[in-house]
Amino acid sequence: MRYIVLLIALLTPISGSAQEWEDRRLFGASDQISLTILSSTDTSFFAPIIDDFIASNPNTSVEYLVTGTADLERTFRAAPDRFDVVISSAMDLQLKLTNDGFAAPILAEDHPEWAQWHDRLFAFTSEPAAIVINRRTLGDLPIPQSRQDLIELLRGHPDRFQGRVGTYDVRQSGLGYLFATQDARASETYWRLMEVMGRVGAKLYCCSGQMIDDLRQGKLVVAYNVLGSYARKQAETSGDLLVILPSDFPITMMRTVLVSENAANPRRAESFVRHLLTVQAAGDPKVFPLPPLVGDYDNEAQRNINLDPALMTYLDQMKREAFVREWENAIVQDE
Repeated sequence: MRYIVLLIALLTPISGSAQEWEDRRLFGASDQISLTILSSTDTSFFAPIIDDFIASNPNTSVEYLVTGTADLERTFRAAPDRFDVVISSAMDLQLKLTNDGFAAPILAEDHPEWAQWHDRLFAFTSEPAAIVINRRTLGDLPIPQSRQDLIELLRGHPDRFQGRVGTYDVRQSGLGYLFATQDARASETYWRLMEVMGRVGAKLYCCSGQMIDDLRQGKLVVAYNVLGSYARKQAETSGDLLVILPSDFPITMMRTVLVSENAANPRRAESFVRHLLTVQAAGDPKVFPLPPLVGDYDNEAQRNINLDPALMTYLDQMKREAFVREWENAIVQDE
């Protein structure tokens, strides 16, 4: 399978302006792009899925564009006819796009009812937010197993953690905002943790990849609410990284996909989504290297983010402004 890999960010015109991509790759032998996918998921996770799709559709050429969750939502709204398929870990923003009429209906009878919304938005992974530790920089300090453990660790050793704790900047990251609002809804411990992290000068990030890179390099000792699937992949090649699902409860989100209502290639886009859901259900890690979709929603030890209208509560402008203001008061103490 021939594919062109562009390892540096490219500038691509979108609605008369320039868009800087985190990654852009072209898959397939044809010079004519027949499917454009806008995604927040690292290309390494989707390359085998796309290659498998093209193997069954040899005349297809796929353009795969990667950007952050918040930028993805804004970019798609600005030019919904530019993209055929949209994939994001920010469930709330995806549900809002669907609710606002940007998603086309697809019949997927075999897909679980709880993992889709009105036949237009489909979940295909279950991924927890994790605490990630660099064992080497942590040294002989105890490994935290819960949010309260992490609070006590930071309070007890502020000098060790000064400027070496990381989490999402909820003002920039759609997924970070989703994790934060769901975390805060589940327990007041979240706000105590943000205050303690603020006191030790927490570093704020747009995405999990950057947090994990700084952990691997020893710039951070611990990162909070990191996307577990990304962290576990990196931990496979780094003995320093330890991925912890909080014992009190892990917040678990579902990655979702939709077909644009204005897709230039709607049939091929629908075919790709069906293929994605099929390989997810088959569970072959060589083809589908992401965490599988899990439907154990009766486990009280977890706080699974459900695909329902409650997701959009914190997207209300006034509620968002109030939440971000409270978050800034807690963690952004030096600004």
